[in-house]
Amino acid sequence: MTQSAKITTRFAPSPSGDLHLGHAYSAKLNYDFTQQHGGTFILRIEDIDHLRCKAEYEQSILDDLTWLGLKWPTPIRRQSEHFTDYQTGLEKLIKMGLLYPCFCTRKDIKKEIDESSRAPHMRPKLGPEGILYPGICRGLTTQEQQQKIAAGIPHALRLDMDKALSLVKEPLYWTDLKTGEQQADPERLGDVVLARKDFPTSYHLSVVIDDHIQNITHVIRGQDLYYASHFHRLLQHLLGLNTVTYDHHPLLITKDGNRLAKRDKSITIKSIRESGVGPDQLDAIFKEYL
Repeated sequence: MTQSAKITTRFAPSPSGDLHLGHAYSAKLNYDFTQQHGGTFILRIEDIDHLRCKAEYEQSILDDLTWLGLKWPTPIRRQSEHFTDYQTGLEKLIKMGLLYPCFCTRKDIKKEIDESSRAPHMRPKLGPEGILYPGICRGLTTQEQQQKIAAGIPHALRLDMDKALSLVKEPLYWTDLKTGEQQADPERLGDVVLARKDFPTSYHLSVVIDDHIQNITHVIRGQDLYYASHFHRLLQHLLGLNTVTYDHHPLLITKDGNRLAKRDKSITIKSIRESGVGPDQLDAIFKEYL
């Protein structure tokens, strides 16, 4: 990103449920930032999970954001309409020899981790989100890979982190608005899954490609994605994509210390607006959860 680039942020919800209060907080931070800097706020729909994403949830998202007073240019980019863009990125990484098929089930991974935990010299590595993938399929030969694929065994495509880092000749950096320049440390996340048989892309791959295509300059998102930014900087480097400036805002949490989440049916924007509360009252509600 150049200093002269027009500031552009995005809010990219997944239509797999109604937006909750935390989503509204993040959306407003992005929108207000662009308003303060004469920039552009973009709405993107991240609907690669065709099993969970539904049209009625997308409409609910549009209704919620409109109620919040947010405006965005159209047409809206929907990830489900751009799988060819993500396939192009995958193919580039494949040609670089950086991806390998992983045939492990969760049960396989748990068994490997349990067994290695009993051997001190084979202790699994810990990442910010727990134990890293132990590399079970990384050493399969090409013949073994082809045999498993021919047999129809479901598989994912993982980035070989060691190989990827071997192509990085100088340290990579990214900028956080709150803490300044950060040296990327993507190794913390291990061999990340970038695609699956049922989903030809992943959050990590599609988001950096979308940000590049849409000329996003600033990504404002929750603190839970701080370490993802380290990994995204690596993908940007490998794929020759634009770098962005990041800002990781605090998460809204309940009184018992749990962050708001769809799976917990956290307080939704829909329920708030239907209760008669006005959007001008949200700032006071946000403070109750920060």
